[in-house]
Amino acid sequence: MDRLEAMRVFAAVVDAGSFVAASDALPMSKAAVSRHVAELESHLGVRLLNRTTRRLSLTPEGEVFHTRCKEVLASVDEAEAEITSRSGEATGLLRVNAPFTFGLLHLAPLWVAFMASHPKLTLDVTLSDRVVDLVEEGFDMAVRIARLPDSSLVSRQIASTRLVLCASPGYLRQHGTPRHPAELAEHQVAAYSLFSMGDHWSFTGPQGPVSVKVSPRLRCNNGDTCRLAALRHQGIVLQPSFLVGPDLQAGTLVELMPEFRSIELGVYVVYPSRKFVSPKVRLLIDFLVEAFRMQAWPTQKRAKGRSGGER
Repeated sequence: MDRLEAMRVFAAVVDAGSFVAASDALPMSKAAVSRHVAELESHLGVRLLNRTTRRLSLTPEGEVFHTRCKEVLASVDEAEAEITSRSGEATGLLRVNAPFTFGLLHLAPLWVAFMASHPKLTLDVTLSDRVVDLVEEGFDMAVRIARLPDSSLVSRQIASTRLVLCASPGYLRQHGTPRHPAELAEHQVAAYSLFSMGDHWSFTGPQGPVSVKVSPRLRCNNGDTCRLAALRHQGIVLQPSFLVGPDLQAGTLVELMPEFRSIELGVYVVYPSRKFVSPKVRLLIDFLVEAFRMQAWPTQKRAKGRSGGER
């Protein structure tokens, strides 16, 4: 019996919640997964898992052993990372989490180039606006857009963006153009529901900070939906320049009250605080830093050419 492999399989079963799910994750046949766990229990002389037709649970001995397994496996991974980092070669599976819209617009075009440079690498990208737990959910790294990175993680900034208050020319003709943030309380608003500031939109103007409580007609956890509502003349939005920059340049959206600026956000690569960073993580971080080095998302309308009209 390969004890280290058996420990990996046992930990995978516990983390996945079932033998079937573990066999999919490894990948390995369900029979092989069951055999590894049975051999491990026989070797230890104790039952690690309680098995029923509906659920799987750890025995008291299993809980202790699972904790120790995770520690041992993490140490092995760290030792391998320390040695392989000297080769500078990206190999194996690299799991990355990124925000949905940013990932689709600005990261998706980059993955092919990165994989072409590292043919021994397998990339697993998950797009979600939910803040994932990197360690618990098994991600090697994540891209996050925030004012400040999570202090429990190592981070590196690769770009920046700012929230821009904007609306379509058609909406403004029908409802008027607000001149002060306080007027937003009387306007239709399409709001991104995952903003930490909620419905209290904050700005910094000529006289200092200003905050206004908006009453969204549309609230959504996806910025693309808010942007589309604005393009269809359904309200004012506060969205990042990486999303609405092209619309502002085309004139299909107009920035409002530029003297009142909302918050600046950093685009960060974050990864667990480990002493040794694996080559695959280090190489992807360097790749993204270089890819976004000259990136800017203008918010001014083009000086020449057609504005693009209303949709």
